[in-house]
Amino acid sequence: MGKKREMIMAQGLEDKIIGLYSLDISLRDISAHIKETYDTDIFAARLSAITDKIIPVVKGWQQRPLEHLYCIVWMDAMFYKVKEEGRTYVRCVYNILRINKEGRKEVFDMCVSHSEGANLWLGVTNDLRQRGVEDILIACIDGLKDHEKASRTIFPNTEVQACVVHQVLNSWKYAASKDQKEFMKELKPVYRAGNEAQALDELTKLKEKCGKKYPVVIS
Repeated sequence: MGKKREMIMAQGLEDKIIGLYSLDISLRDISAHIKETYDTDIFAARLSAITDKIIPVVKGWQQRPLEHLYCIVWMDAMFYKVKEEGRTYVRCVYNILRINKEGRKEVFDMCVSHSEGANLWLGVTNDLRQRGVEDILIACIDGLKDHEKASRTIFPNTEVQACVVHQVLNSWKYAASKDQKEFMKELKPVYRAGNEAQALDELTKLKEKCGKKYPVVIS
């Protein structure tokens, strides 16, 4: 009866267990949480059988065929910490987002590595080609050295643009800390402009006000 009760409880709590597991909570801690909350023992082997169910789903998503053409694609990496066997490591997630037909951003690919580099981006981009992507009209990337070159190696006709967020952050670091708040206020109309003419006009105003003090930023 004990094992049967454990199995029934585990099935009833599958969504909660997978949710806890997605938060990087260990199977041991999940088991302890269930014991404390429901006064029921669900052992690691049972929990592992539940969490393993998502592996085919994830692999299926990663290997699904992609569309032939994407209009706007964002390529960026983010770093996060994970625990493995009691130790904490930094990992890098390569995120690729695109605009769908409804005009909304959505993640259409991501992979994990130990670090970020242009050669790794080359591999990620080549994987897109292997999965059916024939062209990307506009690729928005971060400021990583040789990232643009890696993107053009696979999609030579793609227009590559530097991400606005990364450009803003890069500009911010050249301003003195006491001026950063005011400088960002003056910079905002430039990158929030509705069209090129308006952006150039706002840039001229910024140059007149901050150009002498921060010529590197304006240039």
